[in-house]
Amino acid sequence: MPAQAENTIRPLDHLALAGADDAPALVLREGTLSYKDLRSRVSRLAGWLLARVPETGGRVASWVAKGELACLMPLAAARAGLVHVPVNPLLKRAQVAHILADSGARLLIATPARLGTLEPGDVPAGCDGVAEGEALAEAAALARELPPSAADPDDLAAILYTSGSTGRPKGVMLSHANMWLGAQSVASYLGLAADDRTLAVLPLSFDYGQNQLLSSWCAGASVAPLDYLTPRDVIKAVARHGITTLAAVPPLWVQLCELDWPEDARAHLRRLTNSGGALTPDLVRRLRALFPQARLFATYGLTEAFRSTFLDPALIDSHPTSIGTAIPHAEILVIADGGAVAADEEEGELVHCGPLVAQGYWRDAARTAERFRPAPAASRYGGTAVWSGDRVRRDAQGLLYFVGRRDAMIKSAGNRISPQEIEDAAIGTGLVAEAVALGLPDARLGQAVHLVVRAAPDASDAVEELPRKLMQELPNFMHPKQIHWRDAMPIGPNGKIDRAGLQAELAA
Repeated sequence: MPAQAENTIRPLDHLALAGADDAPALVLREGTLSYKDLRSRVSRLAGWLLARVPETGGRVASWVAKGELACLMPLAAARAGLVHVPVNPLLKRAQVAHILADSGARLLIATPARLGTLEPGDVPAGCDGVAEGEALAEAAALARELPPSAADPDDLAAILYTSGSTGRPKGVMLSHANMWLGAQSVASYLGLAADDRTLAVLPLSFDYGQNQLLSSWCAGASVAPLDYLTPRDVIKAVARHGITTLAAVPPLWVQLCELDWPEDARAHLRRLTNSGGALTPDLVRRLRALFPQARLFATYGLTEAFRSTFLDPALIDSHPTSIGTAIPHAEILVIADGGAVAADEEEGELVHCGPLVAQGYWRDAARTAERFRPAPAASRYGGTAVWSGDRVRRDAQGLLYFVGRRDAMIKSAGNRISPQEIEDAAIGTGLVAEAVALGLPDARLGQAVHLVVRAAPDASDAVEELPRKLMQELPNFMHPKQIHWRDAMPIGPNGKIDRAGLQAELAA
């Protein structure tokens, strides 16, 4: 590991300093940027950002293609003393408008096509919209280079918006220290080195996707970002770039296992990492058979603390369903319902303590107080912990196993989906009077979205129109796999819609 990966915590933009000048840092369609190039372009983009938003802590949002600007923004915004707000490229105008308004963004950089989808009022007053090509050209022309920052590691560096079980996406506040230590932690347990090459196939708006960049740069390694159309594109890119590190979510792994891999595509792979859903024993067997030379890392994480656990690849064959043990810089406790540390094999709540814990939810003290609470008395770190809401158990060897979620979040193809957001969109069409969104087991997606609805009294065209309107309002990953129509919703003893009954009925 390079000197920058030692335990000293630095401002996030210092990750650009890790690699040797002539070493490859970023492999783009237009060509490869060395670490010297990376440092210069981060400096120039930071100079341009500061000229556009001369306000320490100002929020700058990016809704761009997975290219140069998307990769530079986390470091450039940090160097300029600004807060980066990456927007999921799959979102549509209603969700983007909410993020811009909620974050108080002063600048939105986006593709021209995405800017064109926004309607009057979607971009709040005081926020400028700039096309990404224009931003890069202006940054190069301005040629104002900022030196490495001297930010306090506790300063806010990014706001990542993630779905909650109720309502619209909420912004998780990440400090320089959170992101620096997250990069260092992953680079450490994966054993990344300067000769590694990472294929970044996951969205850079997610913590797991963004860390593909940051952990690789922490180790002085190179990254090749890829927006793929089909799984076969991933295989071609792995072969073309001699990729050593590939991260994906279970649905993509399933698709990749169904394809033929040429030997030159498999030859260089050293490690595979999974998150965003559990690996099944069958999928573990298929991955191990297809890539016997690669170490397979199963991981568990939550945006509020970045990443929590990983399973030692030496144990993946014998314990394929375990989520492992705490990653470096994390302390993971299993807390029983009475508040004490759970005994072996006793189910409890996963509580994450330590310096990877985020700073809370942006401008949302109520929801912050629900999830970010004082650490259990048994914690060696103390301070604030993330109470995940996830139920786990610990075996006698200290390995953790996921049991289930306490809330109603749907996890589909690596995406965290708010049932209420889908329900609100359905009712907002005026076509339905009641709606319940549920996640049902799906071999490819982990969970598939199912929507149970009762039509509005006068909506004679609801069956035909509802799918079309939901496609207009919701990103693709939120579209229901199936809509179930009911004349009446089942009511539970508390007088509310019986969600558990509907879940059991549809799962039968």
